[in-house]
Amino acid sequence: MTLKKKILIGYGVVFALLALAVAWSVTNLVSLGKASDAILSENYRSILAAENMIDALERQDSGILLLFLGDEEKGVSQFRDNEAVFLEWFARARDNVTIPGEAELVQALQTDYSSYRRQFSILTDRRFAQDGPAVLSQSTYQNILHPLFSKVRADCVNLRRLNEETMYAASLKAGRMAARAFWSTVLVAAAAMAAALAFSLMLSERISSPLRRFVEAARHISAGDYTVKVPVESGDELGLLAEEFNKMAVRLGRFHEMNIDEIIAEKNKGEALLASIEDGLVVFDTGLRATSLNAAARRMLGLGYSGTGNAPPCADIIPDARVCDLVRKAVETGRVPDVPDERRIVSLGEGELARHYLYSVTVIRGRETAHSGVVLLLRDVTRMKEVERLKNEFVMAASHELRTPLTSLGMSVDLLLEHVARKLEEKDQELLRAAHEEVQRMKALVSDLLDLSRIEAGRIELEFDKVPVFTLFEHVQAVFKGQMERKSVHLGLDAPEVSVRADANKIAWVLSNLVSNALRYVNEGGNIALSAVRAGSFVHLTVKDDGPGIPPEYQTKIFQKFVQVKGQAAGGSGLGLAICKEIVRAHGGSIWVESAKGGGSAFTFTLPLAQ
Repeated sequence: MTLKKKILIGYGVVFALLALAVAWSVTNLVSLGKASDAILSENYRSILAAENMIDALERQDSGILLLFLGDEEKGVSQFRDNEAVFLEWFARARDNVTIPGEAELVQALQTDYSSYRRQFSILTDRRFAQDGPAVLSQSTYQNILHPLFSKVRADCVNLRRLNEETMYAASLKAGRMAARAFWSTVLVAAAAMAAALAFSLMLSERISSPLRRFVEAARHISAGDYTVKVPVESGDELGLLAEEFNKMAVRLGRFHEMNIDEIIAEKNKGEALLASIEDGLVVFDTGLRATSLNAAARRMLGLGYSGTGNAPPCADIIPDARVCDLVRKAVETGRVPDVPDERRIVSLGEGELARHYLYSVTVIRGRETAHSGVVLLLRDVTRMKEVERLKNEFVMAASHELRTPLTSLGMSVDLLLEHVARKLEEKDQELLRAAHEEVQRMKALVSDLLDLSRIEAGRIELEFDKVPVFTLFEHVQAVFKGQMERKSVHLGLDAPEVSVRADANKIAWVLSNLVSNALRYVNEGGNIALSAVRAGSFVHLTVKDDGPGIPPEYQTKIFQKFVQVKGQAAGGSGLGLAICKEIVRAHGGSIWVESAKGGGSAFTFTLPLAQ
């Protein structure tokens, strides 16, 4: 007989007893649930109706008192309004008669309330007669109306008390049922547990005896004695396990006799490979402790070359909190957050000795979805940053030097167009006009290059202020009003009453640039919409058009310098969106585009909400 059959037979009776206990418990719970439902469904609605009738009746009595005080219109209105409320709840109480004696109470309540309404009608008829003022007196209320009011109220209280007493009796019944269910369930469960304990002791002894021999054999193997054997005494799974255990012991003995120099050589080869890499590598465990660093990483972080000591935490070896925060998120989520390259730069050192490193994080995957840590890669980009700085300075200097000759050239062409163009032939005039347009394009390009260089170099000065979004939209609408009318394009505004913390001139330039691009590509009679939505501590501003849209392959590139969509008419220098991106980033926001070819484009950027 196999071990599986032994266990199934041993626990079959136990499962049957447990099933009996569960069935008994379910039966008791169903009975208890029905009793509880009866308490709620049969009496609660009548109690609620009685409470609301008492409330409506008291308001009617207040209306009668207002009538006696001289406020006839308000008193009659209050009485009639609450009369409808009373009758509505009375109808619910009458439809919910479920217990003995409740029908008689409802009938008495109907009779008394009818008398109360009739007396009120008599009172109001006399009041509005010619001798009405002489009729209403305090004795009329105390001798006629108030006794009827008290009687009707007593009927409602009696109705409520009857249902409350019934609810209480049902609650006591449910309590007794719960007690019986508890003790019977305890009895059945105790019997089942006793039987289960007996079978468990018997089976555990028959199964643990061979297992103890396995434990003893495992101790011998861990001590280096690979000649140990486990006796095979049965043909069940434990006997098969004993056979496989003996085979394993033989193979472990052979493996122990193998030469492990190859394994050590491979380990040394891997360490030599890591040591030869010029980029820094830091391995963090799930506790954010640096468990391994190569030589380049130790040099970059100024840790020396000693490999001894405890693993330091991330914050102790990397001063920039952004890096440790990225490592922490990668450990917690098992994936690397998406961070742009320009934000993955960390500077170590001060002054002229500062070095700049581009960092990236890779999750160390284990089996299935588990991960055992992350690897931080540090790449020295100090020379690249210096080259980029020199390039920006050169572009700024060259652009600045080009402005003067371009201005002179533009003035010369303008003078020729103004005084000499009429004396020239048509072809020569076309050449002059073309030269004028090209000079203007060059001046715009040089101006954009200067602006972009200043922004990238951090030389732009921002004057932050609390700026209403609708004011920005109105300014853009006023600037483009003439162009919109000439092209028959509708410009819609949709902005909530919110304000942003921004430099009004710079953000107005961003909106104007986005609207200008939309106006360039939208068809005649098209639509452009400016909208804003508050999202947490930021405001999302969107410029949307129904133009031809942007192909997917360009949507991630158009914010780069000199990138223009092929196949569409070029009308600018290709620097406008790059400048927009830098201005928005200087405000602490971000910008992106959502577009489908043929379905228009929506440019959205974020600005912090003004506090």
